[in-house]
Amino acid sequence: MTLILDAGGISALAGQRGRLMELRRRSLWPPQVPAAVLAESLTGDHRRDYHANRLLRTCQVRDITEPHAREAARLRTATGRAGTITATDAIVTALASTCHDPVILTTDPNDLTALAQHTQRPITIART
Repeated sequence: MTLILDAGGISALAGQRGRLMELRRRSLWPPQVPAAVLAESLTGDHRRDYHANRLLRTCQVRDITEPHAREAARLRTATGRAGTITATDAIVTALASTCHDPVILTTDPNDLTALAQHTQRPITIART
């Protein structure tokens, strides 16, 4: 199983030692985080980003390639809601679709569920 975090997943887990220990115990750590998620989850102020940055140091931040970006665009269009679903959510889903037994951890499962319905591989969406 591969855990993928979106911005909500990072926010929910940052500073939550107990939850992180549980994920490690279940062999779900380290998670994958698409680099684009950092732009959505960080402020650029090291004081405000302290807990998120501490969490991110233990994650595998993945570069987004052109094929990822093209798949994200296809997924957004396939939902019929390209104007309301963020590109970042689509990128998270596109990356997840390349992972083994992917689970996306999020605080907002609706858009990710809509995107995941259009992937070739099943993706589990889990609310934090």
